[in-house]
Amino acid sequence: MSQSLKFDFCNLTVFDNYIIVNIKEGINVTPDRNNTLIDITETYFLNKPFVYISNRINSYSVDPKVYLKTSKIKNLEGLAIVSSNYQAKVNAEIEKMFFKKPFEIFSELEEAIVWAHKITKTE
Repeated sequence: MSQSLKFDFCNLTVFDNYIIVNIKEGINVTPDRNNTLIDITETYFLNKPFVYISNRINSYSVDPKVYLKTSKIKNLEGLAIVSSNYQAKVNAEIEKMFFKKPFEIFSELEEAIVWAHKITKTE
């Protein structure tokens, strides 16, 4: 199962045990925008473990407060950042300090998907 959704600040695809989010170029992910993403996860993953995969194909910024709230989602098993851009990976290492659950950085989307299956114990 997968379902694609489009918003003014991102496009995302929901799968059985993970969500892939592509934030648009130049966006600042604020707590308000993050609330929209949290609402989506509550709709599609109610009481079901999932992984959030941020596919960073564009350049954008994230308010660190977003991670403090996001890490409180009980059924969120982990967060994966996917980017081949060196600076995006450096930024993700800093963001990792604000997130209190498993947080991994990958160069390839497929690697993040394999990791999502592993930590949610699905195949």
